[in-house]
Amino acid sequence: MKYIVYINDAGLKLGEIIQKEKSDYVLIDQREFASVDYTAIEAIIFIGALGICVRMIAPMVNDKYTDPAVVCVDSVGRNAISVLSGHVGGANRLCEEVAHIIGARPVVTTQSDNTGMWKLDILGKCMGWAADASRTEMNQAIAALVNGKPVGLLLDIRDKGTDYLESTLPPNVSVVTDRTDVAQYQLIIAVTPYVYNFDTPVLYYRPLVLNLGIGCRRDCNPDGVAEYIGKTLVENGISPKAIKSVSSIDLKKDEPLLAELSKWQNIHLCSIYTPDQLAGIVVPNPSEKVLEVTGVPGVAESCAIKSANYGKIIFEKHKGKVSEDSDFTFAVALDKGALRGGHIEIVGAGPGDPELVSVRGKRFLEQADLILYAGSLVPIELTYYAKPGCVVRSSASMNLEEQFALMKEFYDRDRLVVRLHTGDPCIYGAIQEQMAYFDRYGMNYHITPGISSFQAAAAALKSQFTIPEKAQTIILTRGGGRTPMPEKEQLHKLAASQSTMCIYLSAGIVDDVQRKLLMAYPPETPVAACYKLTWKEEKIYRGQLKDLAKIVHDNKLTLTTLLVVGEAIDNREGLSCLYNDSFKHLFRK
Repeated sequence: MKYIVYINDAGLKLGEIIQKEKSDYVLIDQREFASVDYTAIEAIIFIGALGICVRMIAPMVNDKYTDPAVVCVDSVGRNAISVLSGHVGGANRLCEEVAHIIGARPVVTTQSDNTGMWKLDILGKCMGWAADASRTEMNQAIAALVNGKPVGLLLDIRDKGTDYLESTLPPNVSVVTDRTDVAQYQLIIAVTPYVYNFDTPVLYYRPLVLNLGIGCRRDCNPDGVAEYIGKTLVENGISPKAIKSVSSIDLKKDEPLLAELSKWQNIHLCSIYTPDQLAGIVVPNPSEKVLEVTGVPGVAESCAIKSANYGKIIFEKHKGKVSEDSDFTFAVALDKGALRGGHIEIVGAGPGDPELVSVRGKRFLEQADLILYAGSLVPIELTYYAKPGCVVRSSASMNLEEQFALMKEFYDRDRLVVRLHTGDPCIYGAIQEQMAYFDRYGMNYHITPGISSFQAAAAALKSQFTIPEKAQTIILTRGGGRTPMPEKEQLHKLAASQSTMCIYLSAGIVDDVQRKLLMAYPPETPVAACYKLTWKEEKIYRGQLKDLAKIVHDNKLTLTTLLVVGEAIDNREGLSCLYNDSFKHLFRK
C-alpha cells in the first residue's frame, strides 16, 4: 500500500492536491496511520514536520533494500525531502514528482544524485540487467565510485544500457580495453554474461542475452540437470544468470526436462522449433545420428542459434548425464543484437532544426565514428554534434553502392555509424534498400525515429490535423513523379475522403497536384505551402486550393516543400469528447 499522511488541515489540502496526481495513494491522517500494517507499506508521502515523520517511521526502518520509500513535505509545500530508501525504494524519484506537483523544492541528499554519479544499486533494474552482487559488495562498489576511486567499465555486450554508460562516463571511470591489465583499477563494473577471475573487485551486471538450447533422450529425468548445467557453465566462465531462454525441437516439446528448465534462473521464454524452422542452420558439431532422428544436424546448437536470432555460439554442444536416465546435450548462444562490434544507427534528423532531433538521436550523433547524412535534405548544423575525430560525409553525390561501401568500411572496423535521414526515416527516407544490404551481410543496425515535417507543419500552422466531425484521418502521400504512384493511390482517389492531406516531394508538379485535388476537394479548401519547416529559411504560405499552384510558382518553391490540404488548417471549431464533463474514464469518474 501507498499512503499520503497528514497531521493538520493545511496538510490535508496539500494531500488532496497530491492525491489527484497520485491516485494510487491512500490519503489518511496521522492517527489512522498508527493502525496500518507496516510490513505492507510501499511508500509514504508525509506532510508535516520532518521530526514527526522520523519518529513515526522509526519502527519500520530496517535497511535500504526493504525500507519503504518515504518523502516528507512541509505543511506549506515549500520543500519535499527524500527521507528513506532514495534509490532502491524510489524515494528520490518520488520526491521530485511530488515537488513538481505542488511547486516545491526537491531536497535529495544522496551523494551519487548530487554528483551525477551512476546509481549502482538501481542501475540493473533500470537497464533490465540482473545485479550479481551481495549487499556488501554493492555498498563497497558504490563507495568506490562516489569517492572518486579509479573504476574500470568492462562491456562485453551492447544494448541501450551500455550505450548510456559509455556516453555518461564519470571522471574517475574509463572503459577497459585490455582485460589482462586491470591492476590500475580499484573496482571493475562489468556488464557481461562472462565470469572473470580478477584480483580487482568486480561488480557484475548480467544482461539477459544468452539462449540455452537443449537436446535429450526420451523421458529424460530432470532431477539435478539445471544444477549440472549451471555448474558447468560457471566452470567455463559463463554466468547462468544471463540466460533468458530455453529451446528445443518439437520432438521434445513434452519432455519434463524442458518444463523444469523453463522455470530456472531468469528464463522467461521457452521456444519449440520444427525441423523446417531450423533448416539451414550450420552448427559447429553436426551429428549424422541426430540428423537421421530429428531432421537437423544438432538440436542443442541449432536451437540456441535460432533463439539468439542467429547470434554467436559461446558454449558448444556439451553432453551431460546426471543419472542413468538423464542423458542430455546443451549449448549456449549470445543474442546477435547484443554482440559488440560494428553498429549502424539510422537516425531521423527531424524536420531541420538541430534542437528537434531526439535525445537518443543526438546521443548517437555525439558518439558516432562516421556520420553519413542526406546532405540535400539535412542541414549540416545537425552534424555539429559530432565528436572530434568523427568522419562526416554527405551522401548527396553518392549512389547506393558508394554509401554502403563507406558504411561497411567503418562497420568492419567495429565502429559506430550514423546514417542521418531527414524527418522520420520511415517516410520517404529511402532506407529500405539500405536495410536490404545490411540484412544481406548480416550487419547489426537499429532505427531511431524522428519528427516528421508533417508534424512540424501542424505546429507551425498552429493547427490540429484531426478535427472532430470534420477530419479524423491524416494522409501522407506524394504526387506522381519519377517514382510512379500505384493506381489505387492516385491523388484524386485519396482526396475523395477529404481528409487532411500532407503531400511530399510534389512542388515541381504542383499544377497536376492541384488539378487532381480539385476533383474531390472544394476550390475554397484551405491549403498551406510549407518551405523548409523549422529551418532558418522557413516560409509558410496560406491560401485556397484553387490558388495552390500560383502560390508555389509565385514564390519559386521547389525542394523541401510540404503541401498541406484540408479544413483542419486554422480550424477552431468542433469539440472533442476528451474534456467534456460527461465523458467519464479511468482518471475522471
